[in-house]
Amino acid sequence: MKLYYSPGACSLSPHIVLKESGIAFDAVKVDLRAHETEAGADYYRINPKGAVPAIELEDGSVLTEGAAIVQFIADRHAPALAPANGTVARARLQEMLNYIAAEYHKSFSPLFNPALSDEAKDAQRQVIARKQAYFEGQLADGRPYILGQDFTVADAYLFTVTGWSAHTGVSLEAFPHLAAHHARVAGRPAVQAALKAEGLM
Repeated sequence: MKLYYSPGACSLSPHIVLKESGIAFDAVKVDLRAHETEAGADYYRINPKGAVPAIELEDGSVLTEGAAIVQFIADRHAPALAPANGTVARARLQEMLNYIAAEYHKSFSPLFNPALSDEAKDAQRQVIARKQAYFEGQLADGRPYILGQDFTVADAYLFTVTGWSAHTGVSLEAFPHLAAHHARVAGRPAVQAALKAEGLM
């Protein structure tokens, strides 16, 4: 299996899940501005969407979209990281992954635009705060992970996106449970390994 990633991007989530699974894989760094791999290959020929993550499977086919990728990895190689298909618990996992992807992840996107005005950035930080308040509420009952007692692929994705807060001027001060979740996930050996592999620590 081959993971196409860009350091610190949303591809960190499947990178963490692959490390958690313990399987062997190759990690290929992608320059998203040039849309080239480290070896100079045209990334659009690998993933026509031009985005990370993407994984190349053993048969040469390519799977894209982080939420799909992390579930595939879990189902194939690390079933402890995702509830069984057809269960309410699996539907809850998909519900959380969809919310992170469609709402939380996308709410950070404008802050990576250098042309955005300071006023617009401040307004966008308020949008993000409303998303973070939702996670804070979910974690306020003392659960260690976003869906309960067990670490799942949703925690890898939530950790990845929340990690962008420090780089975009988003404070977690009002969300101590979310901040504690982030720190808890950061302490996992597989997460440390993925961060090191991407040069993030």
